[in-house]
Amino acid sequence: MEKQFVEDIDENDDIIHLYEPLKLNIDEKYQYIKDSKVFSFFSNLLYYGIAFPVLAVLNKIVYDLKIEGRENIKNLKTGAISVSNHVLILDCTMVGLAFGLKKVYFTTRAGSFKIPFVRKLIKLLRAVPIPSKLTNKEHFITQLDDAINKGKIIHFYPEKALWPYCEKIRNFKNGAFNFALRNNVPIIPIVIKFREPNGIRKFFKKKKDVTVKILEPIVYNNEYENKREGIEQLKNYVHKVMEEI
Repeated sequence: MEKQFVEDIDENDDIIHLYEPLKLNIDEKYQYIKDSKVFSFFSNLLYYGIAFPVLAVLNKIVYDLKIEGRENIKNLKTGAISVSNHVLILDCTMVGLAFGLKKVYFTTRAGSFKIPFVRKLIKLLRAVPIPSKLTNKEHFITQLDDAINKGKIIHFYPEKALWPYCEKIRNFKNGAFNFALRNNVPIIPIVIKFREPNGIRKFFKKKKDVTVKILEPIVYNNEYENKREGIEQLKNYVHKVMEEI
């Protein structure tokens, strides 16, 4: 029955639906990435002063989180696009921990901003809603382009949907790769892998533990007569690299 259920839905569709009672008004004045000094102060205070240490401990306890490949981003000096598979509700916290003190913004479905209290919290923690209406896409793209060119890292889940504990790399959407090619910045692939619990953990933990692996940044030339061809080639190449891990 479970197998039939999985086969009957698109792998880019959500299989977890959250309670979203509020409305989100995204118009041409919406600030996807706030850059004011006051906002940055409180955002950094919450992110590094509270969330970062708390989530580091929580992820270690719950998932025995291990992070590999930090040396691959040690010398990153420019803005970048990072991508990962989407397999846990809080895997964004793992990506954030992997980047350490580097400033990362996390694109997320707009529905997350329709949850009471959570909408305020995730905004401070650098979440960026992806607009569903085409009328606001240009404004969204302009603000993200500006952030990338100012040296910020924008994280995407190219699989689009969250599939808990999925152990394959699903098909990718184009968005992240479009941003990378247009801004001529590296793509940083991140693979979230599962492993069996070891030691005493294997006696009381049913679900698998987690390793986050940061791969080498991929710099892809953008000299294509056909833009779509460039995006498709980059997307397929990154997918292949992640799948091999």
